[in-house]
Amino acid sequence: MLDQPIPEFTVAATGGQSISSTALKGKKVVLYFYPKDSTPGCTAEAQQFRDLHDKFVKVGAVILGVSRDSIKSHENFKTRLGLPFDLLSDGDETLCNQFGVIKMKNMYGKQVRGIERSTFLIDAKGVLRHAWRGVKADGHAAAMLEAVKTI
Repeated sequence: MLDQPIPEFTVAATGGQSISSTALKGKKVVLYFYPKDSTPGCTAEAQQFRDLHDKFVKVGAVILGVSRDSIKSHENFKTRLGLPFDLLSDGDETLCNQFGVIKMKNMYGKQVRGIERSTFLIDAKGVLRHAWRGVKADGHAAAMLEAVKTI
């Protein structure tokens, strides 16, 4: 998938809108997948992207967070944390499957299907340039900012 155009998609987003891959052309995109709104790791990751948002904008990048949570959950999460970027609701896992982020994970000793924390960097032509899988939330946003500067 690297160095290939990303699959076409249209997904419901916060703010009563839909975001499509075609509408993102002309912008660098940091597409980050996270397991669940309002959990400790996902909150920390979102806050770090929020805190660096102005720097991402300065280098021409758009940040989009994706999980399987509902738009209502996303709106609450976004409002509570003051997130300046949109969150995408992928309840039917279409986007998750296109990017291969659904994995079996251990949670409290049980196997569960869930999103593996992953981030994809897409260039202004809609081509996937970098993929990070199984990332740790802390410090990830700063690493992504440096990566965006390279494309």
